[in-house]
Amino acid sequence: MAVIETFDKVQAVIDEINASEPKTAADLEQFRIQYLGSKNVIKSLFGLIKEVPNEQKREFGQLVNKAKSTAEAKFESLKTALEGAADEAQAADIDLSAPGEPQALGTRHPLTTTMNRIIRIFERIGFVVAEGPEIEDDWHNFTAMNTPEDHPARDMQDTFYLLNNTEMLLRTHTSSVQARTMTSQKPPIRIIAPGRVYRNETISARSHAQFHQVEGLYIDENVSFADMKQTLLYFAKEMYGPDKEIRLRPSYFPFTEPSAEMDVYWGLETETDYRITKGTGWLEILGCGMVDPNVLENCGIDPEKYTGFAFGMGIERQAMLLYDVGDIRLFFENDVRFLKQFKSAF
Repeated sequence: MAVIETFDKVQAVIDEINASEPKTAADLEQFRIQYLGSKNVIKSLFGLIKEVPNEQKREFGQLVNKAKSTAEAKFESLKTALEGAADEAQAADIDLSAPGEPQALGTRHPLTTTMNRIIRIFERIGFVVAEGPEIEDDWHNFTAMNTPEDHPARDMQDTFYLLNNTEMLLRTHTSSVQARTMTSQKPPIRIIAPGRVYRNETISARSHAQFHQVEGLYIDENVSFADMKQTLLYFAKEMYGPDKEIRLRPSYFPFTEPSAEMDVYWGLETETDYRITKGTGWLEILGCGMVDPNVLENCGIDPEKYTGFAFGMGIERQAMLLYDVGDIRLFFENDVRFLKQFKSAF
């Protein structure tokens, strides 16, 4: 084959590419197979390079590459044009006067609603929200809170430790936020610490390996047990109704002394009241107490000058009471049939 004919053959392919005008998606696919497929005609042109004199091989190679780039550009151009035409045809079929499809509105999760309700109650008397990491170090979670190394709360069966690291763990309570606040701020301190916590517990209707807490802390000069009682009485009346009464029972927590469990008088008006209060009418709501001087000292606060109280409650516990939910696992199953029942302005 003459050299001129070889060059002309490549140019003819380029002219064919430029002249192609596929009208449908099937035509475009045929174009792609012919010029860009695994056995396209352009590949065969590269085989003609052996018939071209050495001094013209470069020029010939450039012309073949031009054929390839022309095919690629033509394909993209035709593809864009066909897709645009399809979109216009689809848009023409839309009735713009037809009413839109309504979008279903969701509701807040009952745990979020309950948490927000608790936060707003305490914000009204000057408490501010404090937050901390869920992956916590041993000192903030245990040591600072007067929990020595041999305390049962450090048992590997109760706490989720990070792999191969006994100094880092998933926090077991939001008391670690109290420790971080006390070491970074000077009194007066008045905070609430809501958040997710983790404990290695058997999952059942009444317990879960992850749950939510709200803990509170108030430190200042001359803070007394009476201040704590009045604060928690205010909370109980705002949360459950103005007629609610509370009682404090002696208890033990390593980070408070003296410590107490707080009960709310729930009543004995219904069979459910008898069941959940075990026939007493009283229902345990939270734990509380005066901050142990050792905790203040661990966090760099003078226990001779400052005193304070702390309290903590499970948010799931409060939500189960407010919404009469009998199984804590329902909060974590993401069952829309369960969640859509809850509507609140909080």
